[in-house]
Amino acid sequence: MKQKIAEWVKRYGLAEVISLTLTVVASWLTFKFTNSNISTALAGTWAGNIGYFGTILIQDILLAIKQLEHSGKKYSAETFYKNARALFVEFGIAEIFDTFLIRPTLLYYFPIWLDNLSLGVIVAKFAADITFYVPAIISYEMSKKKLRKFE
Repeated sequence: MKQKIAEWVKRYGLAEVISLTLTVVASWLTFKFTNSNISTALAGTWAGNIGYFGTILIQDILLAIKQLEHSGKKYSAETFYKNARALFVEFGIAEIFDTFLIRPTLLYYFPIWLDNLSLGVIVAKFAADITFYVPAIISYEMSKKKLRKFE
């Protein structure tokens, strides 16, 4: 189990740091300029998602390039399609619920309930991550042998 946890931290850790940073910054800036909890929740959700999935996609592309180099092949549009398909399988179901329901709802309410924007955003993000990672990790484990080999 320690190996699995280490693998998941390696896969998701950097993306989480970037996502957390962008979520907090976007939420804070949006609230400062709009004073709107709804706008803040949506900005935090989308900024965090862009940072998170951008990081994961770049990591996957670099890994695919490395795998292809071993067999003398080049990264192509077809390889990018395979990367995108693997990400959709890994995150699709979890992301739909997360982006359109769970995360914005928690980012809306936690800052109000805790009467602290930054703390509320951080707590909301970690609470949403729990519901996000359970299906995402299950999908990742089920798909990695079939969808993540580019050699």
